[in-house]
Amino acid sequence: MVRISLANIFEQYPDRHYIMFGGKGGLGKTTFSAATAYYLAKKGKRVLVFSVDPQASLSDIFKKDIFGKGPTEIMPNLYAQEIDADRRVKEYQEEIRKKILEMYGMEKIPEEIESYIQAAAAEPAMEESAIFDEVVDIVVKGGYDYYIYDLVPLGHALYYLSMASVYDEWIDKITSLRQQMREYDQVAAVIRRDKELDEDAILNELLYIKDRINKSSNILTDKQKTAFFFVVTAEEMIINDTLKAGELFAKFDVPLSGYIVNRVLPASLKEQNIPEYLRNRLTMQEHYLKVIDEVFKGQILAFVSEMERDITGLTMIEKIAKNMFGDF
Repeated sequence: MVRISLANIFEQYPDRHYIMFGGKGGLGKTTFSAATAYYLAKKGKRVLVFSVDPQASLSDIFKKDIFGKGPTEIMPNLYAQEIDADRRVKEYQEEIRKKILEMYGMEKIPEEIESYIQAAAAEPAMEESAIFDEVVDIVVKGGYDYYIYDLVPLGHALYYLSMASVYDEWIDKITSLRQQMREYDQVAAVIRRDKELDEDAILNELLYIKDRINKSSNILTDKQKTAFFFVVTAEEMIINDTLKAGELFAKFDVPLSGYIVNRVLPASLKEQNIPEYLRNRLTMQEHYLKVIDEVFKGQILAFVSEMERDITGLTMIEKIAKNMFGDF
């Protein structure tokens, strides 16, 4: 089995500035994101790795508290960021209150509306939306050669991709309604003038949100600027789930750049006096590595070894990076 270094991919496609690792939770996406950021920074590139998964922890892997502190320097050229979704949600709430007061000329938010604003902030989708919005700000602001997304689990990533089409439908309906209203007689149009202005304000807000979502979702589907890698392990369920996920992502035109096999036990262990449990694991791995080679033929870019301890700190991150990219 020959390990192919990911370095070739970055050399062949220098315009791919948005790097993403996807897969089921717990497979090593955060580890690979950090290691790739380390590799690129060592190559002299200015890199930002940021987490869009509320459960992920770049703080742990870099051994540095970066949560909610914006882009934080880890080492020369390498910056990391963990998004504080709660703070973003509170900012949302303030924006909503302000817009309601301005749009309807109120001096105070009615209690029933305030209750709704508080309840909406507790919804799980609100946290995801807050993170998504922060990602748009990060990308639009610029300032880095590479942006590495520590992605949420697959289902949530697909949710992000579908958001743009949802807003398209909303805006189409509102636009259609406004066009129908223009067909009414002139007297009715005069009566509705204030309402029409309100609808224009709502429409403009939806267009603004849609534009921000499109900027982020377009990156995910840009074959020239984006590299998306799936992380897989030598287990039947993971292989099957990855195949299904690959088909779903293809429907959204996400440019798949290849697969990385993680947690590969060294075959040389078989020659040693090892427990039966470990010998069985090696036999199972041997079988599923053959399956992986068949189902993802020609798309495996790296085989990454199982490490002897947790991947935390720059020393271990460097070790993973060399496993992924070869010596540099």
